[in-house]
Amino acid sequence: MGKEFRGTIADHPDFDAGSDAEALYNAMKGFGSDKEAILDLIASRSNAQRQEIRAAYKSQFGQDLIDDLKYELTGKFERLIVGLMRPPAYHDAKEIKDAIKDSGAGTDEKCLIEILASRTNEQMQNLVAAYKDAYGRDLEEDVIGDTSGHFKKMLVVLLQGTREEDDVVSEDLVEQDAQDLYDAGEAQWGTDEAKFIMLLGNRSVTHLQLVFDEYQKIAEKSIEDSIKSELSGDFETLMLAVVQCIRSKPMFYARRLYKSMKGLGTADNTLIRIMVCRSEIDMLDIRECFRLRYEKSLYNMIQDDTSGDYKRTLLKLCGGDDDIAGEFFPEAAQIAYKMWEISAMTKVQLRGTVRPYQNFDPAGDAQALRKAMKGFGTDEDTIIDIVAHRSNAQRQEIRQTFKSLLGRDLMADLKSELSKNLERLILGLMMTPAEFDAKMMKKAMEGAGTDEHALIEILVTRSNQEIQEMCSAYQDAYKISLEDALASDTSGHFKRILISLAQGAREEDPADMARALEDAQELADACNADSGDMEDKFMSILCTRSFPHLRKVFQEFVRCSNKDIEQIIKKEMSGDVKNAMFAIVRSVKNQPSYFADRLYKAMKGLGTDNRALIRIMVSRSEIDLFNIRKEFKETHDASLHEFIQALHILFWLSRGEQSV
Repeated sequence: MGKEFRGTIADHPDFDAGSDAEALYNAMKGFGSDKEAILDLIASRSNAQRQEIRAAYKSQFGQDLIDDLKYELTGKFERLIVGLMRPPAYHDAKEIKDAIKDSGAGTDEKCLIEILASRTNEQMQNLVAAYKDAYGRDLEEDVIGDTSGHFKKMLVVLLQGTREEDDVVSEDLVEQDAQDLYDAGEAQWGTDEAKFIMLLGNRSVTHLQLVFDEYQKIAEKSIEDSIKSELSGDFETLMLAVVQCIRSKPMFYARRLYKSMKGLGTADNTLIRIMVCRSEIDMLDIRECFRLRYEKSLYNMIQDDTSGDYKRTLLKLCGGDDDIAGEFFPEAAQIAYKMWEISAMTKVQLRGTVRPYQNFDPAGDAQALRKAMKGFGTDEDTIIDIVAHRSNAQRQEIRQTFKSLLGRDLMADLKSELSKNLERLILGLMMTPAEFDAKMMKKAMEGAGTDEHALIEILVTRSNQEIQEMCSAYQDAYKISLEDALASDTSGHFKRILISLAQGAREEDPADMARALEDAQELADACNADSGDMEDKFMSILCTRSFPHLRKVFQEFVRCSNKDIEQIIKKEMSGDVKNAMFAIVRSVKNQPSYFADRLYKAMKGLGTDNRALIRIMVSRSEIDLFNIRKEFKETHDASLHEFIQALHILFWLSRGEQSV
């Protein structure tokens, strides 16, 4: 970021501490208080100016301004205004003091982690001094008394504020440090936590960024993924926070802000703390990182999630709405480029949650299923237990054996005995993947309306072979080609995109760097063309190139245009074409994350999109549902199991919590 100012609150021109102090006194004088005047004044002055106002207030009126504000204001608005009035180090000290248990309330480890993982050496030393001055206690001793194990050791290392400065890069140690981290974790049984603490707690930010790049080459996975698999608990969370801050503090804070506001309720202490402490440092970059990662502006999320004077003050600190922005700020451009680079380098091991049953007995299963459906009532638990614990190949054997032994069609029997969503789910599991996809495509085009999202999801995420097998199954089942069905049910550019994808002819080659540069430049040039020409060019590249190649294309697109491919699609395209192109980009970047987002949208709000929920859980259970679970937890801070536990069989498919 260089030395350019990246905050949203700067020194107010024509500042007069005395007149500001008088204005605040008048705003609190008499019955009631003028909250709008208070927030307008305090949120438009820098912290240094606020300290001058506080001193002038005491000189002129013989009262402490913070005490008067506490008396006049209430709730979240009071906490926010008072937080703005404290010097940064004293605000940090107050947050740390509140986070450390002193009344049996427990320790707020997330607050400790956020502050101690993200402060510079100077900020850390000022914090330690402010804590001593404000509370007459030694911060290190209080942290030691309130934490334990490797978590405590890393916090103590960070508290020293002695990390090597950013201009210190030991080039001869980069490869060695990366190898040492690998040897301390992935390369051995057990983990040498002390090595992680020493390196991540002391090396400079610039040095560690190079180490992380080298680590990726050695381990073929990111340092974050290794930490998740090697460490656990608060220590894991702390080390991940340290790594995220080394990569990009603005992105770290963007994640924290998103998690503070998503879902039911708002973590107001986190929201206040970050908006106060970053408003004069890097709020512009946090805003852009927020938009890059979550596809909506920080401004709009605050607007939707808060209210009253509290909301107005937060929006002033935020400083503006980025939803209409197109180009990156420097920090976000670097991050976007790096994200695509990591996506291209990382080799993800896809894991399903349903595997072949070890003691498989198709005849025994067939008999057990028949028994579960005979007589009065149906033993649904037995059906669920058998079907959800067998691989699809084993289910096909059960179907065949059921007919051979009993002379009955298992699918017909299940359909007659089950009902509603359970019937749809069990029958979906009993079909071959190609039959199931064909059925889902047919359902998406049936009736009065078309489920365009389902058509997009299936055609974007299936391999060439899966699409070709689905097309064959569609023809067999419905006596019409899938292409003809799509052509009659859709129109325009959207129809052309779907038909292109339905050919199952996407290139499967690795990335070609020279061609990726050409493709990226063509996409960048197309952004200035008419909308129809732009959509044609995007379709010709996004619908035909291999996913590894497209990762390089989208990475170089950032360099060519200083723009975000996802934001360009959202801004310049519309309707189903936009949704299709957006789905391709999301799948190229991280397909499990794309499915995690689809699952979240299927379950959030009033009502559940059961068809989407069943479609994804069935189709991904043997491919990458474990990875989808990880992405769901990472993004939404809640497990997939927690969202679907009310549906018993879906719980079995998601296979509980495990380590995710």
